[in-house]
Amino acid sequence: MFRIYTKTGDKGGTSLIGGVRVPKSHIRIESYGTVDELNSFLGMVNDLCANAQITESLREIQDRLFTIGSSLATDPGKEVKMKLPGLHDEDITWLENKIDEMEAVLPEMRSFILPGGNLASSTCHVARCVCRRAERICVAMQEHNEQVHPIVIQYLNRLSDYLFVLARYISRISNAPEIPWRARI
Repeated sequence: MFRIYTKTGDKGGTSLIGGVRVPKSHIRIESYGTVDELNSFLGMVNDLCANAQITESLREIQDRLFTIGSSLATDPGKEVKMKLPGLHDEDITWLENKIDEMEAVLPEMRSFILPGGNLASSTCHVARCVCRRAERICVAMQEHNEQVHPIVIQYLNRLSDYLFVLARYISRISNAPEIPWRARI
């Protein structure tokens, strides 16, 4: 029987794919933990907006986030015996195409907008922020000579753009207000 608890992390360590043990505070753990957090928020966005077209897109993205998580959870110095999924340039193009489709029906932005409108849109903005954090962590990994496939950073960058546009799109299709930011003078 498979048990969810192993007790192997009780002293603050965990294993990467490949078997190397690292502290749970390791930046590699932080990176894929943040991607997992992002994935959970996308599940919430999906539940809140209940739109078949958006569901299909978010499920595709959630699958890619598991791909990214497996890449980040793999020790680059060890050969892995299992076949892991990969991220491809077409995945980024897919995001760009989805952004273009949504922007075609959105009004032109004339100012910054405040996150909000409704719960689904607001949650999408939270997911966007978590995505940006995941991207920053991956960039920091590179700066600390921790291997990160460049396409992971590129995908996260484009995904945060997608999530911003999706938040606006959700507001639009649900007739929620889009509140422009008015700088105090």
